[in-house]
Amino acid sequence: MLYWLAKYVLIGPLLKLLWPTKVVGAENIPASGGAILAGNHLAVADSFFMPLRVKRKVTFPAKSEYFTEPGFKGLLKKWFFTGVGQFPIDRSGGNAAQAALDTAIRLVRDGHLLGIYPEGTRSPDGRLYKGKTGVARIALESGAVVVPVAMIGTEKVNPIGSKMWWPRRLEVRFGKPLDFSRYEGLSGDRFVERSITDEIMYALMELSGQEYVDIYAAKAKELLAADAAGVRPQVPAQPSASDATRVPDSKVG
Repeated sequence: MLYWLAKYVLIGPLLKLLWPTKVVGAENIPASGGAILAGNHLAVADSFFMPLRVKRKVTFPAKSEYFTEPGFKGLLKKWFFTGVGQFPIDRSGGNAAQAALDTAIRLVRDGHLLGIYPEGTRSPDGRLYKGKTGVARIALESGAVVVPVAMIGTEKVNPIGSKMWWPRRLEVRFGKPLDFSRYEGLSGDRFVERSITDEIMYALMELSGQEYVDIYAAKAKELLAADAAGVRPQVPAQPSASDATRVPDSKVG
């Protein structure tokens, strides 16, 4: 109930007024049944603007800290994030992370739309980072299609470290559904799950136009922190979407 109230009364109308958004490919979202919306992750604002442009309810895993903060403020946060369809995920690994993964699989099997960020955390610099294989496991276990979603411009609305949201024109691009039924029965095979995840990230790279970096975003944040201390090793530039189909000069003619 709170989800729809927030979307159409409390928050949604204001977001639409201040942040006009171009939507491309909304017809690629299944009208019914379970599916996975796998997006790039530039800002906290992503989890507000993308669901706002989807007719169906989108459920996101969210970091467990949103649900465990003590005191009255913590209770309000837990009420809000639970009410708008988010559920806690422990990113430290182990049994807690597996429980969150099982919840995601169950939701998709039950016919829900699951929103997920394969990078696992926000991009620290606007580039697209290596995806974690949880999204592949969910797709294999649920049999659902994966719809890549590219958010364009949200990092300028809600820059990392800023508590302010700045009016900007945005774009949300929904790509063609990716069907991985050819891998049915291979859940748990780490090579298959990596292949699926890489295919999803390639689709996101093409859809968003971002430069791709073949390391995890969490590792990139560690490197940036080390760089601030003057000890960060150089990370080589990676191909961008526009490079994907470029023919090297040495092969021309």
